[in-house]
Amino acid sequence: MNKTTYFALVLLFPFLSVIKGEACTNVIITKGASRDGSVMVSYSADSHQLYGELYFVRGGIHKPGEMLRVYEWDTGKYLGDIPQVPVTYTQIGNMNEHQVIITETTFGGLPLEDTTAQMDYGSLIYITLQRAKSAREAIKIMTDFVAEYGYRSEGESFSIADKDEAWILEMIGKGMKVVNGKNVNKGAVWVAVRIPDGCISAHANQARITTFPLNDPDNCLYSPDVITFARKNGYYKGNDKDFNFSETYAPLNFGAMRGCEARVWAAFNILGGGMIGEKPYTAYEDYAMGYNQSNRLPLYIRPKEKITVKMLADVMRDHYEGTALDMTKDIGAGGNELPYRWRPLTFKVDSLTYTNERAIATQQTGFWMIGQSRDWLPDEIGGVLWFGVDDASTSTLSPIYVGIQNVPECFRVGNGDMMTYSPTSAFWLFNRISNFAYSRYNIIFPEIRAAIDKRERQLLNRMPVIDAAALTFYKKSPDEAREFLTDYSVNTAQEMFNTWVEFERHLLVKYIDGNVKRIGPDGHFLNNGYSKAIPAPPLQPGYSEKWKRAVKEDAGERLRER
Repeated sequence: MNKTTYFALVLLFPFLSVIKGEACTNVIITKGASRDGSVMVSYSADSHQLYGELYFVRGGIHKPGEMLRVYEWDTGKYLGDIPQVPVTYTQIGNMNEHQVIITETTFGGLPLEDTTAQMDYGSLIYITLQRAKSAREAIKIMTDFVAEYGYRSEGESFSIADKDEAWILEMIGKGMKVVNGKNVNKGAVWVAVRIPDGCISAHANQARITTFPLNDPDNCLYSPDVITFARKNGYYKGNDKDFNFSETYAPLNFGAMRGCEARVWAAFNILGGGMIGEKPYTAYEDYAMGYNQSNRLPLYIRPKEKITVKMLADVMRDHYEGTALDMTKDIGAGGNELPYRWRPLTFKVDSLTYTNERAIATQQTGFWMIGQSRDWLPDEIGGVLWFGVDDASTSTLSPIYVGIQNVPECFRVGNGDMMTYSPTSAFWLFNRISNFAYSRYNIIFPEIRAAIDKRERQLLNRMPVIDAAALTFYKKSPDEAREFLTDYSVNTAQEMFNTWVEFERHLLVKYIDGNVKRIGPDGHFLNNGYSKAIPAPPLQPGYSEKWKRAVKEDAGERLRER
């Protein structure tokens, strides 16, 4: 591809980084940046078509010649068979029994997919989790996979972590060049960078690795042709030392900055305490708003303080509150300060195009999680998948230890799907709650958030006791520990489900029809003083001041009292 063709492609896809419906967010916390010394990775799997369920594949011993069927994660399309390995490990969502964590965000990039390939990004994640005991081993398995079987997805950023290290691996295919019926460009180009201990990083649907060290295998790995392939195809003409992966394979544009990098900016702002590196977060505001591509965010920063699971969970609930992009403040939030905008993300008025914000928290989340790897405990106990479904801001996480042998019914694969409602599914329960809250967000959401905070703090305070009990069982027998952790994880999730069923009923009764029923000091609804079946006159909080003024400007003459 010559330079003219390259720039034509860039112009053809002005919103290349956000063109997919799947717009996910990852935040990476190294062990030196966490309060308890754990490695953590957060992930929101955001898609308008993805169901929230907990994938569980039991490890085992496999016979010689056994084959594994590969299916494309996004579509369910069968891609072919690959040889199975003699031993596989149990996969629990986006973690495995060895505390390895792998998550992703799609950055798109140049149109270099290989439609003949046998390995998509989802298969890379989940099959690798069944085979890898460390982050470095996972990187090798994934890159070997695409070399052998090809890579059929768009450009992808992967978070890959274990109990010691955390990495970002960025990968994009080589496109199609068919000779004698075979694609001679099979494979992918990629770079993996280790996040320094004590630092945090994030990615959100835009490639984030720029320049990288060429001779530092402890901290950076890359495909041997990542630069030569770009040079051969006219994407890059400079010196090797100046090669910029993101700039070459996923050039920045307004959509990449405003719809993607802005979420990284938000996470860095929160965890950096208003600072991003040595600068106030506002120094990068023009970049987050899509105006200044030269003012690029760093790949990683040091946080203001050591980070906890709860702090990271709350980052995943962000809608740019308190910043220039605060989604509760403009008229698009409606009369009840809703921090969501229904798709599409862009709209036209009088031939001009406008954009809606895309925050970390979003309505179309299938599932979200925090993987926590702790090196001071046996793997079965040390690895915890904090798992939730639907919108992170209106759902709560539940701890799933990686030593489990079964999954909770409310998260079980097959308990409902996007086309099938199930009354025992957590996904459908939390969707009922969130969609009810969207109608009057500033009125209903605070009560939901208070319930979430209370439960998550209780679970985190209980964790040392559960760890200690599990360790006692483990010293007797690892099997006993696994049984205990299975019971705890399953029962805790089901208790959450049952509690939230009652909570949903409470919300419906309290907030029905635009009213807010009054509650007495004992926590019960107040009646009118004559009948227990008739409530006291309800509160009617109405609309925000901004909304009322907007209505006045639009229809004031018709609505004004005379």
